[in-house]
Amino acid sequence: MASVPVSRPSLKPLDEALSELLAAAEPRLATESVTTFEADGRVLARDVVSGLTVPPRDNSAMDGYAVRAADCASPGAVLRVAQRIPAGSVGTPLEPGTAARIFTGAQIPSGADAVVIQEDTAALPEEGSLGRVRIDAAPGLGQWIRRAGEDVSAGDVVLARGTRLTPAALGLAASVGLDRLEVSKRPRVALLSTGDELVMPGEVAPEAMKPGSIYNSNRFFMRALLQRLGCEVNDLGIVPDKRDATIDALRAASLANDLIITTGGVSVGEEDHIRAAVQHLGRLDLWSLSMKPGKPFAHGRIGDAHVTGLPGNPVSSFMTFLLLVRPFLLRLQGVEQVAAPALSMRADFDWHRPDRRREFLRARYNARGGLDVFPNQSSGVLTSMVWGDGVIDTPAGEAFGAGAMVRFIPFASLLG
Repeated sequence: MASVPVSRPSLKPLDEALSELLAAAEPRLATESVTTFEADGRVLARDVVSGLTVPPRDNSAMDGYAVRAADCASPGAVLRVAQRIPAGSVGTPLEPGTAARIFTGAQIPSGADAVVIQEDTAALPEEGSLGRVRIDAAPGLGQWIRRAGEDVSAGDVVLARGTRLTPAALGLAASVGLDRLEVSKRPRVALLSTGDELVMPGEVAPEAMKPGSIYNSNRFFMRALLQRLGCEVNDLGIVPDKRDATIDALRAASLANDLIITTGGVSVGEEDHIRAAVQHLGRLDLWSLSMKPGKPFAHGRIGDAHVTGLPGNPVSSFMTFLLLVRPFLLRLQGVEQVAAPALSMRADFDWHRPDRRREFLRARYNARGGLDVFPNQSSGVLTSMVWGDGVIDTPAGEAFGAGAMVRFIPFASLLG
């Protein structure tokens, strides 16, 4: 019996597809409290409001001497050292004509209005006292003093809900006294590959591979990408190219996961069953994108679970994940700003074979401050992703010559 041809919808522009995905990713994950030590990469579920001022008092930014600026208006002034104030101690009011030996972080004594760093002084020891100090550089008012509240004021929102926490953010939370943070729970993501040609590394030696077989590289980088985004990955392995097996795997995955990601089987061939299986179990909202690499792409729902079908070719799978799945997962966790920052850079090559689709060219920095392009832009050449520092976002049908300014998206902004 002849197969019934599958109707081909028009290719959806990438920006439209991303907007639809983000609209579908209404944050609905439960929240949990974790220690600040364990919160790196997690997404805040509520604002962090400071209950104190940081720093709480004026303090010294350097090791040196706290002085009255008027007492050493000219270089060479000699002052008696009346007290020593290490960090964690509180000194006494500074008398006119005296200096206080002070250390970084120590509270400025009342009466002092400047700090002279020790490199601009000379200690003059005297037996039985703290000695005297010669001030070799006249200080300005407020010099080397960190003012109370210059970092944080009590009541400030120091970290907003939806912030993806970084090491610096964890330090800021700790600086206002928080040892625990309320964050979105990790998305539960089921990962499965389709394809009878797939073999797992370690199961078959290279010399024993059957003709037509390939190692399943997608499973490795996809799992790593998901873990970097803080997901709980449920790896379901390889599903045979059979409709019933595909339906059974998707049905089971939909019961306990927020998102199901498939690689392969999403095109229109007779052995591509993802589209039909999703439609059998739920609904399909997106299919086929006007982008290169990465045209075969599907998104839909099975019950409460989202389903995303990615292409089988490794570069296509990698790029659709970075440009579509990554922002979707971030939005699902409550992040508002999900776009990866791009740079305007100079292309040091000619590109005279534009595609009718929006194209992402693998490229890398060169020593001249521009970009070189990988010579083979095939969707199966995974070496290009290792070689490259990012991709040039090239509008459909647009050629350019060496020296043109192009939009470059670094992998560093897509992989974090």
